[in-house]
Amino acid sequence: MYRAAESGDLELVRYHLAQGVDVNYQHPEIMTTALDVSIAKGHRQVVELLLAHGADPSIKTILEGMDAWQTAIEYQRSEILEMLNNKCK
Repeated sequence: MYRAAESGDLELVRYHLAQGVDVNYQHPEIMTTALDVSIAKGHRQVVELLLAHGADPSIKTILEGMDAWQTAIEYQRSEILEMLNNKCK
């Protein structure tokens, strides 16, 4: 699912979620979540889908130690940052 989120493949992310893939999984070699990579790449629809399926924006990535808000700030994704803030109000 990480690669699908990274490339912005919304349908493949949907497929993985339907198959029960853990939305918050951090692979030990990649050390980040699908949510964080989709934020970094600016894939807004993927971010929305992952959040709707329970992605936890407060999880800090193993690799960089950043949560979803910090990732959105780092990559200057103001639209996604606003979405995260609205979701968690």
